[in-house]
Amino acid sequence: MPPATDTAMTATAGAPAAVAHHGATRLPRAYYAAAAIAPLLILAVWGALLLARPGVPMVVRVGDSAPAFSLADLDGNPVRLADLRGRPVIVNFWASWCGPCVEEFPLLTSAAAAHEGDGLAIVGIVFQDRSEAARAFLARMGASWPAAMDPGDALANRFGIVWPPDTFFIDRNGVVVGRQIGQLSAADLDRGLAQIVGEE
Repeated sequence: MPPATDTAMTATAGAPAAVAHHGATRLPRAYYAAAAIAPLLILAVWGALLLARPGVPMVVRVGDSAPAFSLADLDGNPVRLADLRGRPVIVNFWASWCGPCVEEFPLLTSAAAAHEGDGLAIVGIVFQDRSEAARAFLARMGASWPAAMDPGDALANRFGIVWPPDTFFIDRNGVVVGRQIGQLSAADLDRGLAQIVGEE
């Protein structure tokens, strides 16, 4: 009788060990499979969001004329792209809750100061944010350019914006000559500026 008990105990004790060993060999494979699939899922979701945005027949592309717009800034003053014709323009979609927007803002501030004599105009479009938060953000960052609210994401839809930051470089003729999806680096900004700042 005691030997039978020992056998039963051995079998019972051995079962979890086998399960644990089996699980240990499966976890890494599942992990690597998930890591491989995740980027594809992210791209699929991004594409679905872009296609699902209402009223966007086509995303603005480099070489297109920039869509005309007339919005109100945080103080209620009109911001019209047509008023900036003849000047190089940067249109930057941002939000106060967007970390990359915070990181790139000093670069835009430096560009505004460095190219003031070239007539550079920067227009910020507040993306899915509250006006109070946007106003506090601008004050904290020391922005000198207008920031316009975009009710119902109407302008964001026309430009094909999915997530901020997203920046468009528009030449003096109103043509989009460059776009940076995601955070601007110094090199990205210099490249965009080179395309829009020059002799008239």
